[in-house]
Amino acid sequence: MASDTDPQTSSPSAGYMTRSAADRILMQLKMHGPLTAADLGKRTGTTGEAARQQLSRLAETGLVAAESRRSGVGRPRQLWSLTPAGEGRFPDTHASLTVELLDNIRAELGEAALETVIAARERRTGSLYRAAMEGCDSLDEKLTVLTRLRSAEGYMADWYEAEDGTRRLVEHHCPICAAATACQGFCRSELAIFRQLLGPSVDIRRDEHIVKGGRRCTYVVSETR
Repeated sequence: MASDTDPQTSSPSAGYMTRSAADRILMQLKMHGPLTAADLGKRTGTTGEAARQQLSRLAETGLVAAESRRSGVGRPRQLWSLTPAGEGRFPDTHASLTVELLDNIRAELGEAALETVIAARERRTGSLYRAAMEGCDSLDEKLTVLTRLRSAEGYMADWYEAEDGTRRLVEHHCPICAAATACQGFCRSELAIFRQLLGPSVDIRRDEHIVKGGRRCTYVVSETR
């Protein structure tokens, strides 16, 4: 069993039920971006000092890094964030093999064959999602089911209602990032699935995009009537 002082022995993404204090900190930084030690203490149910100690250990292993930022008058705030190595603790499922297979399909069978594969995945995924959403009438109900399905697939999804009345569907992780980077047809296909599921009276557009350098994928969802 992983200890609180050994961030290397457990995966924070496994079921998103973190086992150690270090894992909980990594998860919060993944979900919410740069945070102070005090913020992390509150979010993980401990103290700022305890979080600071964990951050120091994680920094020694290269998983997190601190940056001082000044906001107005007063001392600068020290914000902690994941390093590329820390991001790597939330792995792209079978990334190398997936990219190799995509490259082989493209090289041996052509771009049309790759689009056929993406379309088949879209049909299967859409069918599974529609079955899970059967009986959902409101947009909020559909988004709740959708985020549950996506989280089960590793996307660390949630949604909330913004101040302007629109909804925000947020995916904090992309478990197929390498595949999506190699072939952005996957991203196009997933957006098409969301549009089909939510229906013609709902507008959805991607606002942030991981494969384009964003920290997460965010979708703005609004009812058009």
